[in-house]
Parts: sequence; structure tokens; C-alpha cells
Amino acid sequence: MAAIAHVLTLARVAELLGEDEDLHELSIEMEPEDGMIGVHGVGDDYTPAFTQAGIEHLRYLIELHKADAQRASEAVATKRDPGS
Repeated sequence: MAAIAHVLTLARVAELLGEDEDLHELSIEMEPEDGMIGVHGVGDDYTPAFTQAGIEHLRYLIELHKADAQRASEAVATKRDPGS
């Protein structure tokens, strides 16, 4: 396995994936083993950053999240109009 040469910030990954920075909520579920690391600066704040594997894992989480949201939306629509 090659050494990690670079990581991308959450803002850059969101831009690449065509998503907004609300991805932070999904990235909280990720561990370093998933390809997400926290880059710490001055103070207590940190910026999530992702390896290529982390970007792929985040893309997978986005797909799951969207599928869950779609199912929830369909369930609500079915409850409102049970005849369809």
C-alpha cells in the first residue's frame, strides 16, 4: 500500500461531489480507518480531511443517506394518500 501523499478538506470534497458542506454530519460517522482524519489548528476547531478511500466511503454514505431520505419521503406520501 502506498503512503498517503495528500488529503482533501471537507469543503473541497463537497465541491468535487456536487454536495454542500452539510456533509459534516455524515463524516462524523467515519473513522480514520474509513479514510477521514481531523486536521487541527489553533484552538479546539478541526477540519475533516479525506484520503481517496475516505472520499469513496463518504460517497457511499451520501448514497445511503439519499436512499433513506427517499424511502422516508415515499412512506410519508403513502400515509397521506394510501390509495396510490
